Amino acid sequence: MAIRTRLTEALGIKVPILSAPMGFVAGGKLAAAVTAAGGLGIIGGGYGDAGWLDREFAAAGNARVGCGFITWSLAKQPDLLARVLAHAPAVLMLSFGDPAPFAPAIKAAGSRLICQVQTIAHTRAALACGADIIVAQGTEAGGHGATRATLTLVPEVADLLARESPTTLLVAAGGIADGRGLAASLMLGADGVMLGSRLWASPEASVHPNHQRAVLAANGDGTIRQKAADIARGYDWPEEFTGRVLRTAFVERWHSREAEHRAVAAAARPDYLAAVADGRTDESGVFTGEAIGLMHDVAPAADIVARVAGEAEALLRGRTAALLT
Repeated sequence: MAIRTRLTEALGIKVPILSAPMGFVAGGKLAAAVTAAGGLGIIGGGYGDAGWLDREFAAAGNARVGCGFITWSLAKQPDLLARVLAHAPAVLMLSFGDPAPFAPAIKAAGSRLICQVQTIAHTRAALACGADIIVAQGTEAGGHGATRATLTLVPEVADLLARESPTTLLVAAGGIADGRGLAASLMLGADGVMLGSRLWASPEASVHPNHQRAVLAANGDGTIRQKAADIARGYDWPEEFTGRVLRTAFVERWHSREAEHRAVAAAARPDYLAAVADGRTDESGVFTGEAIGLMHDVAPAADIVARVAGEAEALLRGRTAALLT
């Protein structure tokens, strides 16, 4: 017996799992694999690269997938939205910025609008522009986020939606890597979950194996929210958002030294980007979340989705019954 929720019914999927649109990591191969496993895969449009997006949609083949953008970056090249909508994505996800300028085109194209939020204020802004699905992302998440924790943010958003927008679906994100996270999220009021770090540790993800090995050798204490990786890459993120990464020598060297780092970052950028591409983890900012302490292998995306769903089903059936007897 599979888990059926409003999310599975609305999206026509078998398990209430979405893959996070991790920029330049979640390509067409990963998205297609998640969809084939019964969830919905989402390509990571990230900062926007037209050629990369075209190639990754081609790599997804005929799979039904979505796409996600960093909203403040999309605002700098809004023509990319029409380019992606031409691929008829099942969902279009916006994160980290005002979704209002893009919402009408997304909804007119027939894609469901997903807005990722980190606060109640973000949630109200998403509802105001007609979001179909809200992703409530806790600070435990890898990559960019804010300060609210998943355990309290998800039920608070659930309560808000129940009062003011009961047809809007809710997805939990941040710190979820196994069936316990899925089961708990459903109990908190979510209709499903979004997996990032757990699917980052799959062969379908565009990640150097050295980075994956280093992450799996660490635990949840080994990550930190910081700005060093963005400064190194030349990305000027809004002040409210930081990026959670693995604690590496590079991160430890530059954390909390933003002014000094900015003074030398441009000259060092080619070497930094080469270190990331070559898998020199200790010289890199590797985006990953606190859930790494729950992850113990690099596994195919299909196995991850099946494992998380199967564990959650067993918990919801067995643990609940045991607790109530």
